[in-house]
Amino acid sequence: MDERAASTLPIFSPYHRFSRAQWAALRADTPLTLSIDDLTRLQSINEPITLEEVIAIYLPLSRLLALYVAATQGLFKATQRFLGAEDGKVPYIIGVAGSVAAGKSTLARVMQALLARWPNTPRVELVTTDGFLFPNAVLESEGLMAKKGFPESYDGAALLRFLSDVKAGRRAVAAPVYSHLTYDIVPGDTVVVDRPDILIVEGLNVLLPNRRAKDGRTSAFVSDFFDFSIYLDADDDDLERWYVARFMRLRETSFRDPRSYFKKYAEFSDDEAEATARKIWREINLANLHENVLPTRQRANLVLTKGASHRIEEVELRKL
Repeated sequence: MDERAASTLPIFSPYHRFSRAQWAALRADTPLTLSIDDLTRLQSINEPITLEEVIAIYLPLSRLLALYVAATQGLFKATQRFLGAEDGKVPYIIGVAGSVAAGKSTLARVMQALLARWPNTPRVELVTTDGFLFPNAVLESEGLMAKKGFPESYDGAALLRFLSDVKAGRRAVAAPVYSHLTYDIVPGDTVVVDRPDILIVEGLNVLLPNRRAKDGRTSAFVSDFFDFSIYLDADDDDLERWYVARFMRLRETSFRDPRSYFKKYAEFSDDEAEATARKIWREINLANLHENVLPTRQRANLVLTKGASHRIEEVELRKL
């Protein structure tokens, strides 16, 4: 049975469910602060997004997050007063999860741009968990290259340390950088997060519970550090179609760069390239989706479900 069919929401659901039109009506007077040129810069390959999508989906979400962030900051200040503490600023952390090809990167970048344009112009930073993948040399030595993107391919301890330091209010916390061109960690390169107002953390498995350590103890979850989490959902067939289309487009662009890890695919025929893309999808990305990513959907505060045209057609917001 399909997991989505099996997880049909009961009458007493932990979520409020909205159609696209119902959600769009919640925008109220939230202003549109992005232009067509902004969206062109922010969208990823084969992840189209329109101003209409921003107005209908992202502006109501921006309004909701403004309320949540203000409430969390108010609670933090009240707690400080109660404790007589002066711990400084603690970032509000938003997690974004979902399948490969679902459009997480575009969602995260558009939300970053919108949140940074709030009237009080907060500092909003974005980190992807790709930077916490083990280097290819480690994955190869451990026989995990075919499992890249699965939970075991990440340095979970390093990611938890990073989030713990950020949430503790530490200054200048560094995260590794990943190159999609070389398909590997960039040696010596880092992105520094320095006490932003909001941090967006985007990745496949950010809502996944941690594995038990060898001594049997369970450490913290990555999601323990999130104040709000979003899961971007779509049908398996649509995800496969989008993934294959992106692969075919990359074959004509970045795969032709001599530095590209995937340069061998640039010379494939159309049929060979499509067959390769579908094989990668089935054996790696679809398997990871059903084993690890999709089961975390129910842990999100907000679920955005896409239709075949990349439009978000349904929104589910967890009840407080």
